[in-house]
Amino acid sequence: MKRVLLIKLTSLGDLIHALPALSDAQSARPGLEFDWVIDENFQEIARWHPAVKGVITTNHREWRGALANAETHGSISKTIEEIRANEYDLVIDGQGNFKTALLSLFSKGPRAGFDNHSVREWIAHLAYQRRFAAPKNAHAIERLRRLFASALDYPIPASPPDFRIRRDRFVKPNFDLPGEYLVFVHNASWKTKLWPERHWIDLIEKSVQAGFRVLLPWGTSEEESRAKRLAIGPGVQVMPRLSLSEIGYVIERAKACVCMDTGLSHLAAALDVPSITLYGSTDSGLIGASPCRAKTCRYSSGDNPCLEQIGPERVFGELLRLTGPAPGLRQVPVSPVSASARTAS
Repeated sequence: MKRVLLIKLTSLGDLIHALPALSDAQSARPGLEFDWVIDENFQEIARWHPAVKGVITTNHREWRGALANAETHGSISKTIEEIRANEYDLVIDGQGNFKTALLSLFSKGPRAGFDNHSVREWIAHLAYQRRFAAPKNAHAIERLRRLFASALDYPIPASPPDFRIRRDRFVKPNFDLPGEYLVFVHNASWKTKLWPERHWIDLIEKSVQAGFRVLLPWGTSEEESRAKRLAIGPGVQVMPRLSLSEIGYVIERAKACVCMDTGLSHLAAALDVPSITLYGSTDSGLIGASPCRAKTCRYSSGDNPCLEQIGPERVFGELLRLTGPAPGLRQVPVSPVSASARTAS
């Protein structure tokens, strides 16, 4: 077996979680090469891993809203042609939903994926000729490592996840970075994953007073507006919009990160950057409280009450534990707190 097609389209955190499985396969089967079918917005992630030789992109999020458009037909046809251009020893659907299972049917090679008890969308397993179990309550990284090991016939590694990110693929952004800085990832895809802005402002003020510079990334216009609302004083900088490889460069060099449950928090963890991740409605055991996993709060129309109870003092205390003495607070003791480095509500 020399060539494998991996189909896993989104999202940022889920794609980061796939990297250790690729590393396992590369170690267990030297010479094995992967092509990766991935959302065009995240294709840089595929190119970070040394086992990936070819990248096939989709624009499926745009396809859904414009199926009658001739340009959409052309884009779909191009992706299918690229998938069918090569024969593969194995095709692995690492996502397990209807759209990825459908894409796998266009490939040339035996198809493998999660079985009917493990797959994300039940109908998807019907597309696979080889089906394998992976507990749904296991962490996403473990599920993918199990799937790859079963599909490629090697023992499931007991070693810690090896993301094997090629950091030389990162790109230096076109602005000067401070000498010692923190990255605060304030954005998230769900309202119930957002920390109150007043908490962010308080944490930023404490961090700046301690001598740190704070950098705020963003990816959408809404996130940019929030970042500007948070950057109300000196010592905090709203970065320009960056590519994933540029933000990887910035995060890799950060003293520490404070993140919401979003893709960049998983990138920081993969790069082994000291990080605090705040969880509210989601389950840190599956992707990273008694989580409701709801996108809107049934009990409040305002700020998320689960995350609101995690105060900035608690987070700042944990931050100093991760960074050591801050530049402007060399002798300030840190009082004990109950939060862990990956703080869950």
